[in-house]
Amino acid sequence: MNIRVETGAIEQIECDALAVVAFDKESPGGSLAWEVTKTVNGLAGKWIEELCQGGEFSGKLFETTILYRPAGLKAKRVVLVGGGKSDKFTAFELRKVGGAAVRTLRSKSIPVVGLALEAGAGAAEQVMAAVEGAILADYEPDQYKTENKKGKPIETFVAVVPGGEAALEEVARRAQIIAESQNFTRSLVSEPGNRMTPSALAERSRQMAVEQGLECEILDQDRMKQLGMGALLGVAAGSAEPPVMMVLRYRPEGEAASGTHLGLVGKGVTFDTGGISIKPSENMEKMKYDMAGGAAVLGAMRAIAQLRPAIAVTALVPAVENMPGGRAQRPGDIVTTLSGKTVEVLNTDAEGRLILADALTYAKRLGCTHLVNAATLTGAIVIALGHVNVGVFSNDDTLREKVLAAAKAAGEKMWPMPLDDEYKEQLKSAFADIPNVGSRWGGAITAAMFLKEFANSTPWVHLDIAGTAWLDDSKAFLAKGPSGVAVRTLVNLAVNWKD
Repeated sequence: MNIRVETGAIEQIECDALAVVAFDKESPGGSLAWEVTKTVNGLAGKWIEELCQGGEFSGKLFETTILYRPAGLKAKRVVLVGGGKSDKFTAFELRKVGGAAVRTLRSKSIPVVGLALEAGAGAAEQVMAAVEGAILADYEPDQYKTENKKGKPIETFVAVVPGGEAALEEVARRAQIIAESQNFTRSLVSEPGNRMTPSALAERSRQMAVEQGLECEILDQDRMKQLGMGALLGVAAGSAEPPVMMVLRYRPEGEAASGTHLGLVGKGVTFDTGGISIKPSENMEKMKYDMAGGAAVLGAMRAIAQLRPAIAVTALVPAVENMPGGRAQRPGDIVTTLSGKTVEVLNTDAEGRLILADALTYAKRLGCTHLVNAATLTGAIVIALGHVNVGVFSNDDTLREKVLAAAKAAGEKMWPMPLDDEYKEQLKSAFADIPNVGSRWGGAITAAMFLKEFANSTPWVHLDIAGTAWLDDSKAFLAKGPSGVAVRTLVNLAVNWKD
């Protein structure tokens, strides 16, 4: 998708469709709370005002209505998009509203789409959200469909800011990089397990690293055996597909602004049957998404390489298949992790924490001073937070607040979860240092507590994205399937890092 910013008079903007936000009539300022909406309303013969007053358009979030050949504008269509309550309308909603407009017009194969935004102090934030929302909305995971595709991709998206500044072009460029990187993540997650094996994921990672100028190292099974990654290798033992660990490095030009070395670690289980502790067959096809944390880390590195933050960043993605083969690990097996700790594997379906344990240890060996891992780790986090918030766990208040602030700025909902020492009481084994599961109560917390043992004293944050990495149904602003959650947060964290 081509991206443009237009700052001229709105009546002179040439596009196939110009989207305009109108609000609930009971909102502060009424339906025409935005000045740009008032301008379009006047140029279009008060069409927006009449629709709102007559009750044909309520201003409900994502509601759309189209006016063809509007008088007074060069745009061929005006698309009215509902923004809900104007006093609650932030960049978070704008990202989705822009996406809703794009998806509505994409279904009609309209090539050039503009979105009218407000000039002034908040223009940069609006352009950022609008461009991200448009690019994310234009993505469809339909690469294997040979017919009945949902319209044609948008060719050009125009952020229209009458009276805006030239600097908004740079804002749009950064937004495009981040959103395209999020779509890169979604493209990895949408691949089926027979095509996105650990080796295939490693090759896609290598290709991306070469394109973006990142250092890339792929640890194979023999190297992992030499290092002693017993937990990771145990998970992979049942599969004919060999495990790999991707290590991608970004180094700032010249001397880094600080001694910070951020480690991003992502779970890369390319398909998860549960192993010997096999999952129910219902919905098991979704388990191709169990590498969404690893894909998010790779997407973040794609953006980081282009945005060039002042700190060093290393990404580690351990990738395996969890299969119930004849050599698969059994419940009761004991493995020795890279850290030297022994783990009793009580449930082979709690495999993500095992591969992350070795990856976190290796990240520390590589000199990472701060760690953030992303993983579709537990069904328990879905019970706790549903499909709205990412669960955030940490051993360090300062790093946790940095991540939460980055998430808020990026428009991703995350919620802090507890890690009280009392939860560790559930992680006791008579035969090894630690079991890989606790009781059924507080499962997301005990999973995080397990990981904390391997982060040890290094500042660390764990993002459990199991409830937010996949959409079971399409939204007005996003296609069904992978969401690419956490990419924008991780990029924001690295780019805006302050010691």
